[in-house]
Amino acid sequence: MQKWQTDFCASSAGPTVREDIQTIRSLKAENQRLERELTSDRGSNMRRPALTRLAETGDLPIDNNPVENCIRPIALGKKNWLFAGSERAGQRAAVIQTLLGTTKLNGLSPSA
Repeated sequence: MQKWQTDFCASSAGPTVREDIQTIRSLKAENQRLERELTSDRGSNMRRPALTRLAETGDLPIDNNPVENCIRPIALGKKNWLFAGSERAGQRAAVIQTLLGTTKLNGLSPSA
């Protein structure tokens, strides 16, 4: 090998194995600290008022799946409607979606 090739290889080498091991150990220690923090009493005490309110009133839902199911078509459509073709096409798509949403809210079948 030429001298310039060995210099280039030596200078472009990444971190050494020792540095990699030190990085892994520090990340492992940080991960263990975070796990202890999350499983401590402090973590459960932060959610205690919400859990107490849920237990005292039986009418509160434990999750928000119904709401997520209602907004799913809008969230999925955002990516599709992003490429409407032109500004006018986007406006027309917005009017149609508004009309369909209004019929659903009024209890009518949009496909009828």
